[in-house]
Amino acid sequence: MSQQPIPPLTFGSRSATSGTNPVASAMRWAGKADHAGGLPRMLVIAAVGAFAKMFTSFLNSTQVHNAETLHRLVHFRSPGRPLITVSNHMSTLDDPLMWGYKDFPTMNAKLARWVLAAEDICFRNAIYSYLFRLGKCIPITRGGGIYQENMNEALDVLTNGGWLHTFPEGKVCQENIPIRRLKWGTASLIVRAPITPLVLPIIHCGFEKVMPEKYKFGRRPPFPLINKNIKVIVGEPLELDVESLRRKAKTMSHESSFRSLGWPEISPDGLGEGAQRWLYSTISDQIRSVMEKLRYFGMTAKKLQV
Repeated sequence: MSQQPIPPLTFGSRSATSGTNPVASAMRWAGKADHAGGLPRMLVIAAVGAFAKMFTSFLNSTQVHNAETLHRLVHFRSPGRPLITVSNHMSTLDDPLMWGYKDFPTMNAKLARWVLAAEDICFRNAIYSYLFRLGKCIPITRGGGIYQENMNEALDVLTNGGWLHTFPEGKVCQENIPIRRLKWGTASLIVRAPITPLVLPIIHCGFEKVMPEKYKFGRRPPFPLINKNIKVIVGEPLELDVESLRRKAKTMSHESSFRSLGWPEISPDGLGEGAQRWLYSTISDQIRSVMEKLRYFGMTAKKLQV
């Protein structure tokens, strides 16, 4: 389970720094638990949690499978053991609505997840940046690469044993199709974390009807829709054997035909770019396979236990 601590990676290549919003990056202080005594975070989390609870538990019909596993890992996992939850991405309101189901501690600022959030949507100006920072959101520049500066914030969450949620498909898709190829950012965090995180896959459907991308005039509705059916399927935690995969990555023959992105070697094994590509791809494929099985289960299950 344990790995050697891996220092944050910051370097001058385009993949690490392109598109970074200086306003969002500069407001990292607003996301700290002790900012203004923690009161602003508590108020924002409570307000957003109440919003999620209202639309998920009361204004729509929600069924959840295996909720007890998520509850157990959020409340009672081993001290210092980080948790990454991964899910498909059906709407811009998946987070926070997916946490608003019955009995989940949606309004508890201490237990609330950290989440990777698209910088161009959630951090467009200073006000948005401040509020989303209070809501434990980490800005990610789409197309900025897996070693962009703000990924080190996500790594800090895992280093401190926290809970991080990601949408590894990378963008919203409201079609009923198999899970798409996962971006490698989540896998890179799993590999770089000092203690290998538990990885909990979650699949949901119905939020695409609550917040459709093309409602009227090709735009989203101004408010979430109601009287829709939502399913949330929680899987079982994956305990990835990262150490074994790292050793295998070092011995694999890596093609040099790909265009180099200027990635640095990662410690302590000194994995080069080719080894990293194989490692991140392998881990992503394992996670995607489990997510697709959950998606199929959700499609075939007539009724889920709440």
